[in-house]
Amino acid sequence: MTAFEKVDRFLRNLYETAFYFAVMAVKENFRNYVGRAGTVGRPHATMAILGNGPSLGRELPRLLADGAFGERDCMAVNFFALDERFERVRPAYYVLSDPMFFRQSTQRDRVDELYRTLNRRVAWPMHLYVQYYNPEHFDYRAVLPNPQIRIIPFHTQLYRGFPSLSFRLFRRGLGSANFGTVVQVCEYIALLLGYRTVELYGVDHTLLDGLMVDDRNRLCRIDSHYYDATPAAPKPIFQKVPPRPYTMSVYLAEVAELFRGHEILRDYATWLGARIVNRTRGSLIDAYERDPLDA
Repeated sequence: MTAFEKVDRFLRNLYETAFYFAVMAVKENFRNYVGRAGTVGRPHATMAILGNGPSLGRELPRLLADGAFGERDCMAVNFFALDERFERVRPAYYVLSDPMFFRQSTQRDRVDELYRTLNRRVAWPMHLYVQYYNPEHFDYRAVLPNPQIRIIPFHTQLYRGFPSLSFRLFRRGLGSANFGTVVQVCEYIALLLGYRTVELYGVDHTLLDGLMVDDRNRLCRIDSHYYDATPAAPKPIFQKVPPRPYTMSVYLAEVAELFRGHEILRDYATWLGARIVNRTRGSLIDAYERDPLDA
């Protein structure tokens, strides 16, 4: 690297670092809400994170039959509460990170059903993690008055400054939990809570399956979940903010960044002396050690 390149990188990092702290001071704050709230009761040694990929349909019955949730704490995501097995799993931790959970969207009716179900079915202490960034001031407590549910915000402002600061910010609940998918937010939170082993189930990340461009030049793909009743078909995919169709170049760039986020989380876990173990058979994630659940 030439002297000019070193100076250029230093100035860019200096700008990005200053920009991050300025935005945090104005837009969010520097409180570690996740760390302050701590764990739900006395934690087990392992956190099991349940994604919503198709493989969870095979893995969940096995986990329940083996009594795995008596030996692990569990973190669920998105619409898992609508599953009939929700009360058997009794996740102590739940994460909602998609903007559809606090903004108007085509999924509004299903989101409302989720909140009603959480209110009705949660009869055990649960920490529910939501984005601190909430420009419409959506009132989670108004839709979730259940006293068993503790609502805890997490920060999402991206940090792109000096690399030497990133893990120190992560450890303080800052830096960013916005790595691209709700599962990555779960990993970040689990590590922040002090878990030294984090297991991933239902995290297929088959984000290139069925990728195609239709006759209207719209990028489409198959978006499959474990709860889908019928095989999914390719559908147009849209950026959430702003809501506009993806182009192939933008989509592939975001997917690459998402997988890079897993590498960052792997390195962060190693820095903490923790492990992230991918137990999803056939997962496209190559960043973590693999120990697929037996078929």
